[in-house]
Amino acid sequence: MHDLENIVSPEFLKTMSVVELEELCKEIRTFLIENVSKTGGHIGPNLGVVELTVALHKVFNSPKDKFIFDVGHQAYTHKILTGRGNKFSTLRQYKGLSGFPKSSESEHDQWETGHSSTSISAAAGFVYSRDYLKQNYHVIAVIGDGSLTSGMAYEALNHLGQANKRVIVILNDNKMSISENVGGVTNMLNKMRLSRKYNKVKKVYLNIINRDKAMFKFAKRVRDSVKSFLLNSNIFEEMGFEYFGPIDGHDLNSLIQTFSKVKAIDKPLLIHVITKKGKGYKYAEEDTVGTWHGIGPFDIETGKTCEKKCEKEKSWSIIISEALTKLARDNEKIVAITPAMKQGSDLAVFENTFPDRFIDVGIAEEHAVTFAGALAKSGMKPFCSIYSTFLQRAYDQINHDVARQNLNVVIGVDRSGLVDGDGDTHQGIFDISLVRHVPHVHIMMPKDAYEAYDLLYSCFESNKLCFIRYPRGKANIEGLENHHFNLIELGTWTIENNGTDLIFITYGPNVDYLLKINTKNNLKATVVNARFIKPIDEVLLDDLFKLNIPIIVFEEAIKIGGLNSAILEYAQKKHVNSNNIYSIAIDERYVDQGNKALVYKDLHFDEASILLFIKTIK
Repeated sequence: MHDLENIVSPEFLKTMSVVELEELCKEIRTFLIENVSKTGGHIGPNLGVVELTVALHKVFNSPKDKFIFDVGHQAYTHKILTGRGNKFSTLRQYKGLSGFPKSSESEHDQWETGHSSTSISAAAGFVYSRDYLKQNYHVIAVIGDGSLTSGMAYEALNHLGQANKRVIVILNDNKMSISENVGGVTNMLNKMRLSRKYNKVKKVYLNIINRDKAMFKFAKRVRDSVKSFLLNSNIFEEMGFEYFGPIDGHDLNSLIQTFSKVKAIDKPLLIHVITKKGKGYKYAEEDTVGTWHGIGPFDIETGKTCEKKCEKEKSWSIIISEALTKLARDNEKIVAITPAMKQGSDLAVFENTFPDRFIDVGIAEEHAVTFAGALAKSGMKPFCSIYSTFLQRAYDQINHDVARQNLNVVIGVDRSGLVDGDGDTHQGIFDISLVRHVPHVHIMMPKDAYEAYDLLYSCFESNKLCFIRYPRGKANIEGLENHHFNLIELGTWTIENNGTDLIFITYGPNVDYLLKINTKNNLKATVVNARFIKPIDEVLLDDLFKLNIPIIVFEEAIKIGGLNSAILEYAQKKHVNSNNIYSIAIDERYVDQGNKALVYKDLHFDEASILLFIKTIK
């Protein structure tokens, strides 16, 4: 029995037998299930790569050898083996252990990740640096088959294959991204997995090279000929990589033997490893829709999440999806697009109702946006749901392909604002600044579920490029089933509460947040629902400027380029003295993980900080 919390480095693995390592893997799985059941986290991906990670640390020498985990949500075993097992009770908590690789945590985290498909490009950088500086170490990128659907991965494969430099790419193939993969890449990998004839020949080949290294080159030529005949072609080999696999990703002996053999090969290698997402935990293994990809605290025995259900609330993603489904019943041109986030964006309700009008394009935000633009150009009404943090990847397509042509694409910016445990790679705080300056763009955020219905309806009716933002979390849905869609004029704000001493301007659920602070503390503030961040309500702003009382613009987003910037720009245009306009927003920084209340306090967004701020400006 190993004390996983007191592991200092992976060096102890070097002297362990395969039998001992297999026992260690069982202990790691138990440790992961017990700890993640309390904190929540990416349990499915991590249970699937236990043997793979142990084998890597057994054969290679981190941190000298560089391990790069694509996305990084599968690095929990790596963290345990590199001395962070004692911090797992703080996983994804405020100032606790990150759910992704973090260089500040350990020298073994050579490259920080959080988004998909970056690992091979990063590996290329390390490889070129190594060779320029005449150093000697291995570079290993671990990428999932889901991440392989992104174009960036192929750009890097194309580069490294023709550069013919020593690098190892491990394809962790579990047939999943979050939910099941789609598209041509999946079909290609299926062909590789299912070619029984080739796999039989491959076993003979592996036996030969294991017995006699002198036979390696001859056996390789025979294998290549057989592979070409049985599989027709292999895209990885066509790109310049030596291909090994498929290998059972839960067979430690095979993994260790393969890794040990390929260490001596001085060229680009791709090792195709088959794993089972959620391996070792029944509920995670049986998951086909992505529930166990990332999950909150759960009961180990029943697999049920510990979150209390509330019939009066639903997630914002479900609210938007249900509204979209209702609109699609009356408009056959409405289609829904997702870049492999059907589960995360709760679009299953739309898919179940209109399967022919639901399109999952894989992890390809750039393609999703341009695809949506062409649909709109052809007369369709596309809705494309993308997490705020992933929207950054599609900037060129938003600007060049959709906005420039002034097309009616509706982009649902999911997970806008702070996102608790996912941390700085996933905070949805940059999207407003990213797109506000682009011509023809309209940005909005509803204060509640009812306004969400109306804004979504108005987006499709507007024939404009619209970004409708909505946060992680839940909203009240009482009476929503009887709510009728109402048209809202673009660029109009509402006054939610009249006061005489100051003015709060905000948007989204923070309208209610500031209303409560105002009432509780008798602030006598006017609270404005600036539901449109672009265009702003210039008519209402003119009236507010005339009151000549302090205006506080509160936004859960980066200050630079946000609503406050828009209001200051308008004030300058109208020659209004801006000394009375103040901002409570996120300064130029990345925001770490943590419970939202604690992060609010750190950002000075909490009630006490707001009250103190008001005192300083009066």
